[in-house]
Amino acid sequence: MKELKSVFSREELTENAVKLLKKLIATPSMSRDEYNVSLIIEGFFNEHQLTVNRFKNNIWATNKYFDAGKPSILLNTHHDTVKPNKAYTLDPFIPVEKDGKLFGLGSNDAGASLVAMAQTFLYFYEAEDLTHNLVIALTAEEEISGLDGIEALFPQLPNVELAIVGEPTKMNLAIAEKGLLVIDGEMIGTPSHAAHPNNDNAIVKCMQDLQNILNFKFPKISDYLGEVKVTLSVLNAGTQHNVVPEKCNFTLDVRVTDEYTNREVFEIIQSQMKSKLTPRSFRLNSSKIEVSHPFVQAGLALGRTTYGSPTSSDQAIIPCTSVKLGVGDSLRSHTADEFVYIDEIREGIDIYIKILEIVL
Repeated sequence: MKELKSVFSREELTENAVKLLKKLIATPSMSRDEYNVSLIIEGFFNEHQLTVNRFKNNIWATNKYFDAGKPSILLNTHHDTVKPNKAYTLDPFIPVEKDGKLFGLGSNDAGASLVAMAQTFLYFYEAEDLTHNLVIALTAEEEISGLDGIEALFPQLPNVELAIVGEPTKMNLAIAEKGLLVIDGEMIGTPSHAAHPNNDNAIVKCMQDLQNILNFKFPKISDYLGEVKVTLSVLNAGTQHNVVPEKCNFTLDVRVTDEYTNREVFEIIQSQMKSKLTPRSFRLNSSKIEVSHPFVQAGLALGRTTYGSPTSSDQAIIPCTSVKLGVGDSLRSHTADEFVYIDEIREGIDIYIKILEIVL
């Protein structure tokens, strides 16, 4: 890589990142309602005289010396947020900087990663003779695993070989991520008056069926993600005390490891249960990148650590090799009075740049 034509100091990059993040916080961007925040992001790139592309509420760009003959590395994160919960003591849409922290909805998940990636992209934008193109895509609907986010945009992106997904990981590398499989179940029984004997009680049969699958151990265990985890999250049956209902309905939240596909896990669960099961989707599969991958090795060389992530992200629908690496702490995501440390943003920009300087 030749010496960059424009060199920004880390302090300048951090100041610009914080300024942009404050604008994002002040612009409500709940999932499927991201148009206004997409205009803020589009305007940011236009201010820096970059050619910017839009697809629905997704904003993306390529480096100045883009070469169609080279593979691309993608910087991707999302600009949508969940709705603020009722426990907020601060206005979620007013950015407040205090004691080295920046408070506001989406500051940690995933605004800090977004602004750090945007500054990193600017840093490399005019670099010549890169081994890979650098592409940035700041996308919608991640919080709801929607169809109009990165999944819809990805076919338009040029020859992506590796995706870096910006989610709060404390700038350590999540090299594996659990997939998500949601299963709705139904157990049918015989309705009757509660005063009479009934050996075909839907609730009792369902409880036995659920106890069986909750105690079941999947034989293959992932080195980074451990066991497949099945959680009973919804259970509904009956409307009055003296009537045995004809059915019992439930929902299973299944976190799938890289040892299985979602379809394989569904087939195993169905083989262990008598209830009628219906998967909502097989889209959100687990992901994994090898430790030997050059990007992971570059991160390790800089003292970063690797781990397996139990939380899902857009990695689940990105159809190429990916790694999750971003600013902030996942434990702060979706909490009241969400915040990120300014120093975390500074560190994030620095680490993104240093890893890419090795890889590019």
